[in-house]
Amino acid sequence: MDELKQQIKECIISSLELEDIKPENIQDDEPLFGTGLGLDSIDALELGVALKKKFGVKFNAENSETRDHFASINALAEYITAEKAKAE
Repeated sequence: MDELKQQIKECIISSLELEDIKPENIQDDEPLFGTGLGLDSIDALELGVALKKKFGVKFNAENSETRDHFASINALAEYITAEKAKAE
């Protein structure tokens, strides 16, 4: 799971062009939006597309759980792991 979390962090940094942030600067349990990493709704859309391309998972904007999946690196890793398990 640590490798997956590292890949998610790298995906966030590259897709959102966060040049001043390194993967080790992002805490696994830190909020991605608001007070944590400080992402916004536009970042969420871009990140959702990037994660779909990299990991083959889809996020449904209509689903209320989607917000929970984007809560932190830990939450994204759990969601991606669960979605990959369903696909197998």
